[in-house]
Amino acid sequence: MRGEHAGYACGAVLGYLGDLIAADPRRGHPVAAFGRAAGAVERRLWRDHRGHGTAHTLVCAGGAAVGAALLERALRDRPGARTALTAAATWAVLGGTSLGREARAVGGALAVGDLDVARERLPHLCGRDPQSLDGPQMARAVVESVAENTSDAVVGALVWGALGGVPGLVAFRAVNTLDAMVGHKSPRYRRFGWAAARLDDVAGWPGARLTAALAVLAGPDRRGALRAWRADGGAHPSPNAGPVEASFAGALGVRLGGTLAYGGRVEHRPVLNGGALPPQVPDIERAVRLSRRVGLLALGVTVAGRLVAGTVRRRSLRGNGRRTR
Repeated sequence: MRGEHAGYACGAVLGYLGDLIAADPRRGHPVAAFGRAAGAVERRLWRDHRGHGTAHTLVCAGGAAVGAALLERALRDRPGARTALTAAATWAVLGGTSLGREARAVGGALAVGDLDVARERLPHLCGRDPQSLDGPQMARAVVESVAENTSDAVVGALVWGALGGVPGLVAFRAVNTLDAMVGHKSPRYRRFGWAAARLDDVAGWPGARLTAALAVLAGPDRRGALRAWRADGGAHPSPNAGPVEASFAGALGVRLGGTLAYGGRVEHRPVLNGGALPPQVPDIERAVRLSRRVGLLALGVTVAGRLVAGTVRRRSLRGNGRRTR
């Protein structure tokens, strides 16, 4: 038991370092391979019906989780290989370095006034229509995407890894990927993507709250982050993006939310931290740095939590053993 938890902790740290060093490859990424497989399943199962969408979610996310569990079980007597598997899975599901890289690419283009390049790179971060955005609106989109994806691409995965090991890592990334693929409210996916979107809301809940709390702790304006989270976090239509974006807005001292064009439709979202000014280009770099600090703290919190839980469980088992003798 002790070796299992220590092995997970070592693997998680190695995987996190791997993401810092190598980030996501342009080709051959495991998440991209999962996306292609999920797309193939969708082509067979798609109907404009929630039941078919639920089956799609169960087949794709459930299949990925079961496969990861079987692989981890096969290595239960090989601690070194199991640690290596944890490291590889952690690297595969984390996206913090690529998130920062893409945000800085848009920020760099905006800094020199090249809106065409900024519009070309923005879809790497979010699904908004870049042609409808000017420079300040793109800066806001980047800051919001950095905040939300800090939870989705880093903290949430680490939370589920600590709770469920390699299957937890893989299942969370599978659910999050399915939500990005089919979980939006377009005519094609309004019903078919319902199950993926709802499951993503559930899976993302603990990571989003931890992200918001760590943004309060790590941000330059702790009181502002906490105030914005409390006041505005629940106003956002997403139960998970709301607390994260609100805490980032308060921590950075910027105003987020408002009107946006997404997936061929216009949405009017509540304003977060309304007393502040909209983000400017330099705020993109500040958001990326805050994201990096939050991710590092999340690694420490989740690894420590896993080790502490293992210690408590061992002591409980020892105590039960003494009482039965």
